[in-house]
Amino acid sequence: MTAVRLVRSRTLTEHVDYAYAATVTGPLRAVWTAGACPLDEKGATVAVGDVAGQAERVMRNLRTALADAGADLTDIVKTTVYVASPRQEDLVAAWEVVRSHMGGHDAPSTLLGVAALGYDDQLVEVEAVAVTAAPRTPEP
Repeated sequence: MTAVRLVRSRTLTEHVDYAYAATVTGPLRAVWTAGACPLDEKGATVAVGDVAGQAERVMRNLRTALADAGADLTDIVKTTVYVASPRQEDLVAAWEVVRSHMGGHDAPSTLLGVAALGYDDQLVEVEAVAVTAAPRTPEP
């Protein structure tokens, strides 16, 4: 069972593909990720010039980072998606890949066009906050 509950507003538009807020309950453990980048195992940027291709690798890397921290995409309470482009169609291309990975878990998110990102040829980065149930401490 997840500790995350996605909140939809009854007064804001229903025509968005994300929840407006998220709440968490119970004994919890928070996970903050660094921005997931489109880097392969050797540290090279993949899919140079391809926003959707980079977003695909970013989401695979984000899922791996979350798994290493004991979480999954369904534990996310908030994402921020950065796209190094002033073109709305590039932002939408990245967003479509992010949404496809998130499935029905449409956590609140912010999508931003930025001037540049940290690695050579990098176009996409996604950071997340996730919350899981706190692990039980063993009985003495």
